[in-house]
Amino acid sequence: MASVSTARAGRFLGLSEAGFHGVSYLEWGPATADRVILCVHGLTRNARDFEFLAEALSQSARVIAVDVVGRGGSDWLADPNGYAYRQYVADMTALIARLNVPRLDWIGTSMGGLIGMMIAASANSPIERLILNDIGPFIPKAALQRIADYLGIENKFSTIGAVEQYLRKVHAPFGALTDAQWSHLAKYGHRPGSDGSLALNYDPRISENVLKSVEDIDLWWLWDKIRCPTLVLRGVDSDLLLPETLDQMRKRGPGADTIEFPGVGHAPSLMAENQISAIRDWLKLER
Repeated sequence: MASVSTARAGRFLGLSEAGFHGVSYLEWGPATADRVILCVHGLTRNARDFEFLAEALSQSARVIAVDVVGRGGSDWLADPNGYAYRQYVADMTALIARLNVPRLDWIGTSMGGLIGMMIAASANSPIERLILNDIGPFIPKAALQRIADYLGIENKFSTIGAVEQYLRKVHAPFGALTDAQWSHLAKYGHRPGSDGSLALNYDPRISENVLKSVEDIDLWWLWDKIRCPTLVLRGVDSDLLLPETLDQMRKRGPGADTIEFPGVGHAPSLMAENQISAIRDWLKLER
């Protein structure tokens, strides 16, 4: 298995109405590998969430994990109104062009899955296989309200230990992570604050557009356009991807394969061995 130190850092320029912005990404595995996998994180997360998964998959694939603009090592937008799916899709399209590959597999957690759905539903999409982690074409208002309740608070911490305790509480639905994995999330999930404190590693203004639209979201029209093979992962206790939505995802659109993980809510961390094995097996990658 590749070590964390073998991740290669990359960066490219995205374009918004306010000008150019830098987008950072990490890459593992052979640059010449036939299989290319792009991993995109959730709303407040970053590329480092995929490090454990990438190490496993990079034995037989080229794996890329990106910091969506406003998160991790990527720039913050001058205008917070730009934190919208139109921008995210444009940036990911620029990244795919930079990678210079005709086809790739997509693994998207929550927000990253929605971006993947939008690209996969487009004509002549480069996505060959789509894996959605605890996200679907219907998102209930109650789940969005839960996320909005913590997203709109700009937390400050005095130590990395305090950051970790906060993440353990807010992201308890990730499931049974090891101490080392929680430490990993805290290490890459914080940034220095302007007053000497520590803050979470994203632009707090990403909350502005989210708070404007706390309502049921219906994207079935998008789902029905997807034709590539699709796998949907769900935490059994998820409040964001409902059981009835998952059932319809099996019957409509691409007719998704589905796997559910007990003891997990929104969203499976993709750090647990059974989750990594499920992805590797569905993608038919060598162990």
